[in-house]
Amino acid sequence: MNVRTDEERTNMESAVTPLEPVLRARGLTKRYGHVSALTGADLTLYPGEVLAVIGDNGAGKSTLIKCLSGAITPDDGAIEIDGVPTRLKTPLDARLNGIETVHQHLAIAPGRDIAANLFLGRELRKPGFLGRGLRILDRKAMRERSAALLDELGLLTIQNLGQALETLSGGQRQGVAVARAAAFGSKVVIMDEPTAALGVKESGRVLDLIKQLRDRGLPIILISHDMPHVFEVADRIHVQRLGRRIACVQTAEVSMTDAVSLMTGALTPGDDHDPETAPVRLTGAAR
Repeated sequence: MNVRTDEERTNMESAVTPLEPVLRARGLTKRYGHVSALTGADLTLYPGEVLAVIGDNGAGKSTLIKCLSGAITPDDGAIEIDGVPTRLKTPLDARLNGIETVHQHLAIAPGRDIAANLFLGRELRKPGFLGRGLRILDRKAMRERSAALLDELGLLTIQNLGQALETLSGGQRQGVAVARAAAFGSKVVIMDEPTAALGVKESGRVLDLIKQLRDRGLPIILISHDMPHVFEVADRIHVQRLGRRIACVQTAEVSMTDAVSLMTGALTPGDDHDPETAPVRLTGAAR
């Protein structure tokens, strides 16, 4: 087994961890009566990376993501975008700050066509008085832009942009949701269990889309229970447990067994573990 020297590890960490994160959460706390869903949770996302968020049921993953997507407001803590403190009171606030979310239960209109879903809530209107005064939609422009975007992402296996989303396969619907996030997410894309309930082939296509977005420089937060998928696409793994981040590790430096052990508490980070630079020094029964 090859073991990196401290100097090699330091060089590797500085290469994948730029100084300035694109998104950072510090000390997020959220209580529901006597129940604490988050207890000082942190998260750091750097440009051009896929950060996987894993954790057992009740670890606070969903609450953390809802805070970052503006669905709920934390009771305490701070969120920074490009180093600037930002309050995300609503999903619209998140969108205006360049954060797009692909929810596990897709926020789509099944009876409407593909172009209409891609521009849902951001419809283009015809130029001049027709658009400003009569508020007539420019359906031709939306379909042309939709075709260009789907072509760029390799999704033109969908033959008819005018067909209703309910006629597409699960993987194609997920592809449309990802395409919408890619079109409007200028800073961050959050994906909540994007391969849940998909077959092997369709899951592979969604993972390819995630890689394409990363290669375009768009940072992604991926929430997933599927460890093989996590290890295929993630650069770092954020481990959430009991309402807070207990570790953040480089995917290349740990095994799936290590990740699951961290998630369940069978393995704990060493005393010198720094989640910001994610060195791999772990202690516990698994060692």
